[in-house]
Amino acid sequence: MAKETNILRQLWRRWDTRLCLLTVAAYACAAVYGEAVYQVCRWTDRTPSYNQVRETSRYVPPAFVRVFTEERGAVAQQPCYPLGSDNLGRDVLQRLIQGARIAFHVGIITSLIAIPLGVLLGCLGGYFGGRVDSLVVWLCATVASMPGLLFILAIAMVVGQGLLGVYLGIGLTTWVSVCRNVRGEVIKHRGRAYVQAAQVLGYSHARIMFRHILPNVTHIILIAFSIRFPASVATEVFISFLGIGVQGEPSWGIMINNARLRLWQGVWWEMTFVTLAIFALVLAFNHLADALRDLLDPALRTEQV
Repeated sequence: MAKETNILRQLWRRWDTRLCLLTVAAYACAAVYGEAVYQVCRWTDRTPSYNQVRETSRYVPPAFVRVFTEERGAVAQQPCYPLGSDNLGRDVLQRLIQGARIAFHVGIITSLIAIPLGVLLGCLGGYFGGRVDSLVVWLCATVASMPGLLFILAIAMVVGQGLLGVYLGIGLTTWVSVCRNVRGEVIKHRGRAYVQAAQVLGYSHARIMFRHILPNVTHIILIAFSIRFPASVATEVFISFLGIGVQGEPSWGIMINNARLRLWQGVWWEMTFVTLAIFALVLAFNHLADALRDLLDPALRTEQV
C-alpha cells in the first residue's frame, strides 16, 4: 500500500500527470453516475431519459439556456441541451455519460480477463522453462498470428450481440503482450539469490512464483492495465460502430455511426463531442502509462541514476 501511495504522490507532483489523473477521475465519476441511472431505470422498468424520443427537440444545437419556440400561437419551452440533441431528440450529454459507463465496463472487465491470464501463463513459462515454456511460447505465437479484430468479431458473433461477446473477444485476444513481458521478467528473477534461498527452504513452486517473484513484476501489471484499458475502449468503439457490440445502449461507437450520417446536414455536435470524449480518455491513459513506465521500469530508473 505504501508503494502505491508513493507512486500516486509522484504522479501528482507533475502538472501533466495530475491533469491526466483528474481527467480519468472525471470519467470514472461520470461512469458511476451513468451506472446508477441505468440501474434505477432498470429496477423501475422505465425508459431512461437518454433513450427517450422527443420529436419536437430534434437537432437542437448546444445551448446552456432553455429555448422557447412558438408553434400555432403558443410558446413552447424546449429542454436545455448543453451538448445538443440527436435526430431523435435525445440528449447528447446524457448519452455520452452512458458511453463512459460502457467504456469503463469494457476496459475493466477485459483487463480482468486478459491480465490475469497473461500473468499466469507468463509466470508458469518463465519459472518452469522447458516444455512448459515451449507450450506458453507456442500459445503466444498462435494467438498473435491470428487477425485480432476478426477473432474478436468471430467470438462476438458466436456468443451473440451484446457486451458479453465483446468482453470475451477482447479479453481472450489481448493477453499475449502481458504474458511475454511477465515471462521475460520471471526468467530474470528465477536465478536470483532470493529465489534460490526460497527453494532451499523448501517453499512450494506456487509460493515462490506468486509471493516472491510476482511482487517484483507488479510494475508490468500496472503498466499493462494502463495500456490495455484505452486499447479495449477503442476496440469496443470500432466493434459497436460495425453494429456487433452493445445493443440498445448509447455506446460511443453507436453514437459515431449515427452521427456520421448527419454531418452533411450540418449537425456537427454529436460527432464532435463523442470524438473529443474518446480522444481525451485515450490520451490521458496513454500519458499515464508512459509516466508509470518511467517511474516503475527498473531499467529506466538505472539509466536515470
